[in-house]
Amino acid sequence: MTKDAPTPAPAATILLLRPGPEGIQVFMVVRHHQIDFASGALVFPGGKADPQDFEDALLPYLQGAHESQDMRAIQVSAIREAFEECGVLLARKNGEMVNAELLASLQDTREALNDGSLSLLDFLQDNQLVLACDLLTHFAHWITPPMMPKRFDTHFYLAVAPVDHLAVHDGYESVDSVWIEPNQAVAEAAAGKRTVIFPTLRNLEKLGTFTTIEEALSVTAKRPIVPVLPWTEQRQDGNYLCIPEEAGYAVSEEKMPERAPK
Repeated sequence: MTKDAPTPAPAATILLLRPGPEGIQVFMVVRHHQIDFASGALVFPGGKADPQDFEDALLPYLQGAHESQDMRAIQVSAIREAFEECGVLLARKNGEMVNAELLASLQDTREALNDGSLSLLDFLQDNQLVLACDLLTHFAHWITPPMMPKRFDTHFYLAVAPVDHLAVHDGYESVDSVWIEPNQAVAEAAAGKRTVIFPTLRNLEKLGTFTTIEEALSVTAKRPIVPVLPWTEQRQDGNYLCIPEEAGYAVSEEKMPERAPK
């Protein structure tokens, strides 16, 4: 790590999946242009872990959570962010998944959770909910390089979106949303139709190798997760952004665009 590099903040990203006419579709949002990270880019919903996500008081309200407190908190973050940012709630009440009617009655709490005026613990207690951490499949782990001013230690999760939950962008952090086939998003980025940052692009490509949701979940569950900390290499023909080959991505290096002279 370079001297004085900021410590990466724990973060979670969730890839909500549903079957589409030609395979898997994933829910993505367009970041607000005033957001200081990936502004205007097509991304998966997610964000930084909140201190409350680490609280042991949440334990009775979690099902299938990771044994590690840190990883458990990231799972909580993934589910909380999915609800706050796009209105999908991976939770159960009395052993049954939250249905559309209950979800509709909870929509007014999204903003209060987001601005901190309602704690996650109170939200779960008040509504007798248990977060369904068992529905998350660990997909990837990326760490922002030390040379970046803002750094995140981000875990990516796959989850099947409940069929009666209507995913929508929140209008605050994200200004547009789309259900899209991974390979279509990659193609539109290549054509210049969408802005997609390097980690998102690589994970779209990996998701695009699967033909069904069942395949994506089963294969991913068996794969080891290799942490990805990108680095740069100066070569004769320019500067390259590189990631470990053992992480299992189709592309492990990409030539960076030349900076225009000042």
